[in-house]
Amino acid sequence: MSHYCTTAPDHPWHGPYHDQVYGFPIREDSQLFERLVLEINQAGLSWLTILKKQANFRRAFDQFDLDLVAAYGEKDRQRLLNDAGIIRNRLKINACIENARRLVEIRASHGSFAAWLDQHHPQPKKDWVRLFKKTFLFTGGEITGEFLLSTGYLQGAHHENCPVFHEVSKHNPPWMQNTQQSIVKKESGHD
Repeated sequence: MSHYCTTAPDHPWHGPYHDQVYGFPIREDSQLFERLVLEINQAGLSWLTILKKQANFRRAFDQFDLDLVAAYGEKDRQRLLNDAGIIRNRLKINACIENARRLVEIRASHGSFAAWLDQHHPQPKKDWVRLFKKTFLFTGGEITGEFLLSTGYLQGAHHENCPVFHEVSKHNPPWMQNTQQSIVKKESGHD
């Protein structure tokens, strides 16, 4: 299986995502929610399909404003189900609306989605998957793993010899902070 770092560059859709988005840490609730919605909608489909529809998702989901999406009712649900510009899957649409509601609660209790993620970081992927399944709808291992890779919470979005790896590292993603803390602990004899 080819790694994204070898297949994405120079592709009109994958290239910009790989070079400017994938693995870079993000802190804004709307951007984190967008990434979660896109990963949920990718299930069973190609990532290229999702990238081509990303602008439509932003429009359809009010720029991923948590408060607006959390307040969606049946009229909005029907609007989304009738929108050919996005993925018209009832389970995925329902999950996105409900997850917005849950994220509003997380924001109230933790200050932000990023703060909630930070509170649970670091942990192994299997524990993240368990946490996401308990907290959100429509989040299995693949969806959770890609969400965390793409937002910098799990290592592995880029090969170390990929030029983008060095760009990402300048932004000190959460997985890298954990690695640096482990190195400092080992060097100081506190393991």
